[in-house]
Amino acid sequence: MTAEAALLAQFTALDTATVSDALDACGLPPGQGGLRPMWGRPRVAGFAVTVELEPLADEHTGAHIHTDTIASAGPDDVVVVANGGRTDVSSWGGILSVGASVRSVRGVVTDGACRDVGQARELGFPVFARAQVPATARGRLRQRSTGEPVALGEVTVHPGDVVLADEGGVVVVPRERAPQVLEAARRLAEREAAIEADVRAGVPLPQAMHDARLAGTEASR
Repeated sequence: MTAEAALLAQFTALDTATVSDALDACGLPPGQGGLRPMWGRPRVAGFAVTVELEPLADEHTGAHIHTDTIASAGPDDVVVVANGGRTDVSSWGGILSVGASVRSVRGVVTDGACRDVGQARELGFPVFARAQVPATARGRLRQRSTGEPVALGEVTVHPGDVVLADEGGVVVVPRERAPQVLEAARRLAEREAAIEADVRAGVPLPQAMHDARLAGTEASR
C-alpha cells in the first residue's frame, strides 16, 4: 500500500463528524451538511480532482462536461464539482458514473444536483449531491475550469485536498495539514469512545459529558 492510500484508509476509518471536530480544533473550516449520499450509506475518502461549472452563455458547448477530468482521474481520487448549489439542472449523470467507475474513481461530490442515481447504485459508485433532478446539463452548463481551486459550499477545495464524505456530510482537509488533522481526529475519536463506554457502564450523562476529554483541547497542539 502506498503512503497516499494508507492516509486515505485512515481517514475512511473515521466519520465526518469526528474529522469536522478535528478541523475545528486545528483552526480550519469545519464540515458541511446538505451534501447527501444519493443512494445507500457509503463512506468515501479520496484526493480532490476539481471541476467548476457555469451556465452556458452561447450555443457552442464544446466537449461534454467532466470527460477530460474523468479521463485523468484515478483510484485514489474523488471528483469535486462546483456548481453553486444549483438544483434545477443535473451536474452529474449516469454515463459519467460509468466512466468514473471504470477508472476506479472513489466517488463524486457535487455542489448541485445529479441524475441517473439508479445507474450509480447498480455500479456501486458513490454520488453525493444536494438533490436529484432529471434535467440534463446539455445546453445548460459548460465546464469553466478543471484542476483549479473551487468553492464547495463555504469551503475552498484545492486539487489534492483530502475529501471525506458519508451520510453525515462532507469535510475537506487541506493536503498539507492532513497528518495533523488525522492525529487530532484519532485523539477525539478515542475520547468520545471512552465517554460512550462510561455512559454505557452507568456513569450519569452530565458527569460523562462534563469530562474534559470531550473538549479535545489537546487536539490543537
